[in-house]
Formats: sequence, C-alpha cells, structure tokens
Amino acid sequence: MSEAEILSVLREFLWGAAMMAMPLLVAALVVGLVIGLLQALTAIQEMTLTFVPKLAVMLIVFFLSAGYMARICISLFDNHVIPVIAGA
Repeated sequence: MSEAEILSVLREFLWGAAMMAMPLLVAALVVGLVIGLLQALTAIQEMTLTFVPKLAVMLIVFFLSAGYMARICISLFDNHVIPVIAGA
C-alpha cells in the first residue's frame, strides 16, 4: 500500500467514526440545550439535573442506533480491510 492509499483509508475510517458518533452527539446537544433553557428559566442550578437526563437519552439513542453503527463498521471492514488483507 502506498501512502496515498493509507491516508485514503484513514480518512474513510475517520468519517465512519464521525458518522457513528453523530447520533449520540446530536442527542446530547439537544438534551443539553433543553435542560439548560429550563434551568435558566426556573433558576434551578442542580448539576445532576443536566447529567441524568443526558445520560438516559444517550443510552436510549445508543441502543436505537446500534444497528446503524454496526452497518457502518461492517461496510468499512468489507470495503477497506478485507481488500488489504486479500492483497487486492
């Protein structure tokens, strides 16, 4: 493999990692904004109020998007790792 091919595979894997992390990050962002607005409106400054709902939503989103993440991993493996192992 040349340097260009290695960098291309690395770029694909980084994009795959970003695509797998996106549902979790978007869910954390939305819940954080909603809880932050509620805290600002009600003047409640409890640290666990932000942590517990965010953790619960991220766990739910993780279990709902696990199939999507697995498909990305399998696609990357089939398209990039197996051809390198096979020497194609």
